[in-house]
Amino acid sequence: MTVSDSYPPPDPNVTPWSGPPAPQQGGYPPYGQPPPQPYYGAPLPAPDKSNKGLIIGLVAGAVVVILAICGAGIGILLAYDDDEPARGTSSTPTLGTGSTPGTGTVPTPGPADPPNNNAMTARYSSDMANVCEGSPILNAAPYSGPAGAKAYTFSNNPDRPTSWSSTYVPSDKSYYAKGADYQKVSVVGCLKFDQGSQGAPKKCQYKDKAEKPVTIDYVSSRYTLTFYAARTAEKVGDGGTVTAPTNRCPSFISYDKTTMRAYATPDSGTIEAALDTFLS
Repeated sequence: MTVSDSYPPPDPNVTPWSGPPAPQQGGYPPYGQPPPQPYYGAPLPAPDKSNKGLIIGLVAGAVVVILAICGAGIGILLAYDDDEPARGTSSTPTLGTGSTPGTGTVPTPGPADPPNNNAMTARYSSDMANVCEGSPILNAAPYSGPAGAKAYTFSNNPDRPTSWSSTYVPSDKSYYAKGADYQKVSVVGCLKFDQGSQGAPKKCQYKDKAEKPVTIDYVSSRYTLTFYAARTAEKVGDGGTVTAPTNRCPSFISYDKTTMRAYATPDSGTIEAALDTFLS
């Protein structure tokens, strides 16, 4: 039996029944052969220790800033909660509580409200007569005392108590005011008819528009003069009693066609004396 050239020569270290030689465990490779290199894949670059520290520092700083902002926000909310009055509650300090002025939201005072619902703005001198009915005149001059004040006087009608007409004020007095100067007036004298003060009528003869003779009962009476501040309608003085005499029949008379009666006007001399006394 011949050996074919196609097979390698038998290994003298292997017996037919022992199989191929076992690989050597541990130790070093046979002399003259380089040790095998393990395969780990592509090598990774070494981390940059300086960049890693910078990133950690930035993250820590951002966390500190966020915590600081949150803390400041909570502090602002707490401070606002302490200073801001509760919505829906009055912020006007209660008298006697010792509230410090300026700490609430008290509205800034505006123009003063009219003293009452009857306050009005005069457009003519005759409107000043409404003071005698308790109506303040908003555009009248403010009253600061009798000295230097300008005055009007009015008297009511005995048959119509709420109808007031202008009475005599001497034009040579310092308290005199023209009709166009009504806004300079600060005092209004009201002559109110005293009910029950009528005297016996005086018979006065006249002719009506048709030239027919008529007899008029001319009645004397008394009035009470009271001074008021025009702008507030508040009483500021008393003028006493003013008579309305019927010593003689006037040249011109206004009378009631139904009753054929007329009332005498308050005495101008007595009015002047009362004005001099109060406004001097």
